[in-house]
Amino acid sequence: MSFGFCHLSIVPMRKDPSDTSEMISQLLFGDVFEVLEKTTKNWILIRNSYDNYEGYIDPKQQLEMNSEDFLASQENNFVNKEITNITSPFGQQIIPPACSFSGKEMKLNTMVFEAPEDIVEITKPNSEEILKLAMTYLNAPYLWGGKTPFGIDCSGLTQMVYKMAGIKLFRDAAQQATQGEVLNFLEEAKIGDLAFFDNEEGNIIHVGIIISPNEIIHASGQVRIDTLDHQGIFNKEIGEYSHQLRLVKTFL
Repeated sequence: MSFGFCHLSIVPMRKDPSDTSEMISQLLFGDVFEVLEKTTKNWILIRNSYDNYEGYIDPKQQLEMNSEDFLASQENNFVNKEITNITSPFGQQIIPPACSFSGKEMKLNTMVFEAPEDIVEITKPNSEEILKLAMTYLNAPYLWGGKTPFGIDCSGLTQMVYKMAGIKLFRDAAQQATQGEVLNFLEEAKIGDLAFFDNEEGNIIHVGIIISPNEIIHASGQVRIDTLDHQGIFNKEIGEYSHQLRLVKTFL
């Protein structure tokens, strides 16, 4: 078994070993992973340590690491700011929120990655923190597989916000729907709870964060705020429901 470290700001994870294959997720700076298979010289199949999500990446977009460093990296905290500049052995670098970091400095082998200050903020999961973090992504463009303010999908939004708040979620909406505690009524929900939505076949296809008794922030075209009721999400711009409510879950 071999291991890798994401030293770039954002790295695409693809469904198949091809540049033309769809992006199903992303690695962010500091993510570590297991290398499951070296398919060709251009592609490796990896499993992200944070959420066990699997996909293909270009091996030129990672650094190899040993098992000791891999295990030690599990203790890294999370960047809890919007955008951060760091200095790396490769020069100046901008990293997005929710990256894995450790205080002011990270080391890998002989390489040192430095921030101008301690960029890790340890937070306790609560409604106010989740709301504050979610609002930093407002108006970010929708991007299938995305996990940053430069492009994000619905479950990427919930996963990254919860990650910075100290709660670990799976990657996809259907996977996240297996976590947490089910609420019987929408009225029981509080700020920061998650609402899940299904399609005509009953499959969970969408998720968002409840930010008031009748509002939700979610990624649909862009990260936006819409009305939420027992039927689902009502989009005032188009004058109709865009998503059908399936269930509400609390994680707090």
